[in-house]
Amino acid sequence: MILVLGGTTEGRKVVQLLEQGNGEYFYSTLGDMQTVECHHGTHISGAMTVDRMQQFCSDHHIQLIVDAAHPFASNLHATVDAVSRQLTLPVVRYERRYPCLPHGVVECADYDDACRKMLDAGVRKLLALTGVQTIGKLRGFWQKRPTVFRILDREESLAKVREQGFDESRVVFYHPGNTAMLLEQTGADAIVTKESGESGGMAEKLEAALHAGVKIFVVKRPPMPDRFITVTGNHGLRKMVERYCAGFFNLRSGFTTGACATAAAKAAMQLLITGDYDHEVAFKLPDGETMEMEVKKAQLHHDSATAVVVKDAGDDPDVTNGREIHVSVKKNDCDEIRFFGGEGVGRVTLPGTGLAIGEPAINPVPRAMISNEIRYIYNGGVDVTVEVPGGEELAARTFNSRIGIEGGISIIGTTGIVMPFSHEAFIDAIRKQIEVAMAIGTERIVINSGARSERIVKQQYPNLPSQSFIHYGNAIGETIKAAAEHGVKRLTIGIMVGKAVKLAEGHLDTHSHNVTLNRDFLCRIAKECGCSDSSIVKIKSLNMARELWNSIVPCDRDKLMNRIVKLCHGHCSELLPGGEVETLLISDTGEVAYRFQQ
Repeated sequence: MILVLGGTTEGRKVVQLLEQGNGEYFYSTLGDMQTVECHHGTHISGAMTVDRMQQFCSDHHIQLIVDAAHPFASNLHATVDAVSRQLTLPVVRYERRYPCLPHGVVECADYDDACRKMLDAGVRKLLALTGVQTIGKLRGFWQKRPTVFRILDREESLAKVREQGFDESRVVFYHPGNTAMLLEQTGADAIVTKESGESGGMAEKLEAALHAGVKIFVVKRPPMPDRFITVTGNHGLRKMVERYCAGFFNLRSGFTTGACATAAAKAAMQLLITGDYDHEVAFKLPDGETMEMEVKKAQLHHDSATAVVVKDAGDDPDVTNGREIHVSVKKNDCDEIRFFGGEGVGRVTLPGTGLAIGEPAINPVPRAMISNEIRYIYNGGVDVTVEVPGGEELAARTFNSRIGIEGGISIIGTTGIVMPFSHEAFIDAIRKQIEVAMAIGTERIVINSGARSERIVKQQYPNLPSQSFIHYGNAIGETIKAAAEHGVKRLTIGIMVGKAVKLAEGHLDTHSHNVTLNRDFLCRIAKECGCSDSSIVKIKSLNMARELWNSIVPCDRDKLMNRIVKLCHGHCSELLPGGEVETLLISDTGEVAYRFQQ
């Protein structure tokens, strides 16, 4: 059983993740104003003292506390810390992300410090963006200098204004994005805000103040208790839930080979530069989330260093699971980060992979991840060599040879995370996501192959809730059938050209184990839609479908892509009788290039 302390945007994110599992949880908020959909959890409200929280955790057999409360809820954090110590409970802090503070911002340790620094700086009129609860804490300033407080437009907020003896005529109300307007209306020459992070609208406040040229004072967030385990996103949280509440999720997540290589590269670079390394090395995923991975061993050589990480794919049936990923780093004189493939890492022999022929099969995203971590440590040139002992043997059990990767495996991963794959469990998870989306009344379900296509299609529907976006992986047909069973009336499918070509031919499961690129089919439909003979010749020599974006002339590409997206739409529409289907074909550059809807 898990206890979540929320009432924040982060609290909602925790609930969304836990709803994907089978275990039970409690979601606790101070008040009852936040509405959350808890199908497997129970929403409770009310303040918790140390004694009450301790009793609650004991009565309900709590195994893990997730603190997703506001960063300035210091009393609550202290209560959680005390209870966790008394009951020996692990605490995971789901931390929001914080923008970097611009040059010239005055950092304040607390509100008393802010009052002193604002008075010393000669602030004439202040716009306080710290909330109604801080009126009393800033009394030392507003009793001496004109101050306007921005608060929520609620009767209880106005009551607190009166309680503090603050002039109601100097109160303005919060509306999304109205900081710039308020600065102009009030004539304030400074703002004070809390370090409330991205979800607290901090970036908008800073941008408005910088544009207006006013002074900026930021009250720094208080530190969290030392025993809290900090995560910055859902992947890290899931790992902690898997560690402390085994079985909460059906299957355990893992790391990609690219993530493993990144962790090993960072440890090796640390060792080369400092003579030591972190045995639990922290690194960032492409989405900015910080993760940690254990380093099995590391060794310093004469002019290089090597670190080893063991690949943990979770419960995914990955051929590299349990294998060692070795990364060596060595300084070079060219000021560049260069990549080399050692034992067990394949080499590119055909076009269409996104890498030049002859390059080691270390994909662009892992290269970027490794480069970013190295640059945190060292700004000069570095040669990075990745090895996977036994990798050539493993590659024989993959489809690498079909795409021209020879001599070993690929170092891959666009997210850094391997989500556990069991077809039955995967479809069950999709069904559960559809159920939740329909339960909250979403107007449209948007299905995508994965995180990249989701980011692109979200730009088309920025106002849809996150629950509306569902990953089909390769199970396009079963996902649409599940949508039909749950009465979905409007469905959008975002698809990349590789899967689109397979779907256009009628393959509703696009996994490479089941179907590969059919050049004969492509040539046939190219002829049908009037493509030139020269384009058809080029199609016959394709290695991967993504090459279509650049291998044929634009007019033929338009004809062929429109035909492909129309065929995809036809197969999908048949599975959603009585519903409206929109099909979006996503280009290699990350744009919705073609669409079809009837």
